[in-house]
Amino acid sequence: MQILIRNGQVVDPAAGTVQKADVLVEEGKILRIAPEIREEEARVLEAEGCYVLPGFIDLHVHLRDPGLEYKETLATGGQAAVKGGVTTVVAMPNTLPPIDDREKYKTVTERAAKESPAHVLQLGAVTRGQKGEELSDIEGMAHAGCVGLSEDGKSVMNASLYRQAMKIARDQGMTVFAHCEDINMVEGGVMNADENAKRLGMKGITNSVEDVIVARDILLAKETGVKLHLCHCSTADSVKMVELAKKAGLPVTAEVCPHHFILTSGDIPGDDADYKMNPPLRSRQDVEELRRGLREGIMDVIATDHAPHGAKEKQQSMAKAPFGIVGLETSAALTYTELVKPGILSILDMADKMSAGPARILGLSDKGSVAEGKTADLVVFDPGKCYKIDRETFVSKGKNTPFHGREVWGEVRYTLVDGQVVYEKN
Repeated sequence: MQILIRNGQVVDPAAGTVQKADVLVEEGKILRIAPEIREEEARVLEAEGCYVLPGFIDLHVHLRDPGLEYKETLATGGQAAVKGGVTTVVAMPNTLPPIDDREKYKTVTERAAKESPAHVLQLGAVTRGQKGEELSDIEGMAHAGCVGLSEDGKSVMNASLYRQAMKIARDQGMTVFAHCEDINMVEGGVMNADENAKRLGMKGITNSVEDVIVARDILLAKETGVKLHLCHCSTADSVKMVELAKKAGLPVTAEVCPHHFILTSGDIPGDDADYKMNPPLRSRQDVEELRRGLREGIMDVIATDHAPHGAKEKQQSMAKAPFGIVGLETSAALTYTELVKPGILSILDMADKMSAGPARILGLSDKGSVAEGKTADLVVFDPGKCYKIDRETFVSKGKNTPFHGREVWGEVRYTLVDGQVVYEKN
């Protein structure tokens, strides 16, 4: 069946255009874009006052499946994704057991194709069991279609072993997604090391915990030539190092999460584990530098680091609770509210950071653009809708968010994956 998206503002970051137009979808592809399309048999989706955007691609998602299904599943994570306009998720491999060989990769990929309404690109672990002792089956996973590696949740502290993995990844055309944290420097910290940590009586995590591994990984990428993507950057110096790496022509990209470009450690109201994430909320200076990085094109991507946990786990004190917050259902509204409405980014910039940029990093030439012939992964986004974020409405199993009750603008009205409507706002 044909689908006609009518009267929307069509945003194509690949072409750099925003135009009032109709979009006709057929057999999973964008068939035609024109000022007015008349198709009697098509299902009509009214997009008056809305943006028609390429489906968002989230490069950093924890689906927790297999092994931790009480936190999230391929199905619930996929449903949360499409509700947030995310049509492709990159799943981190720190499941139970970790995805560290060809068979585990194939199993979860085949299941995801059946169970998730969003596309799932599964990453492989760098080391077996994510123990940091021996390399995983990198070549086997690559031959099965795996596009990248990550030890996310931790860093590979053995730089020699990591360098070996980077060389194999380079030869296989894979990207390395780096969680930058020197575990030997964390020292039991649970939030940013500053006056707010002292106020709350919490152990702090300094910026250098992230920065020394960012520097190391950039240098290893320079030596090996591997494509390096820096996950959840949170510090001012990480932005500066990425800027220098790009000026040097190195194959380095980087992402920022909404919580890191919005909140600071000063926003933590008390011993509330919904504000505990890794890396932690930093200072106002860090937030401003992250925003500069996004505005000036230094930081390539907005991703969520969606990390669902059980309610009881997050009801503990910050000292005991696990790190992580959810983000799939709130990232578009938060980005629009905090960056687009104030004029820090344009709607084209938002579409580039959340769709076209990730597509370039992953080499997905058929995604990240609203153009004739492209895959019809699309989002109809209503920028005029104002509401308060309510965790009780989340379809994710995880309700752990610091944004509960926050007023935002922008709501996903429809999400299409492969030309099929997989989410529509009631």
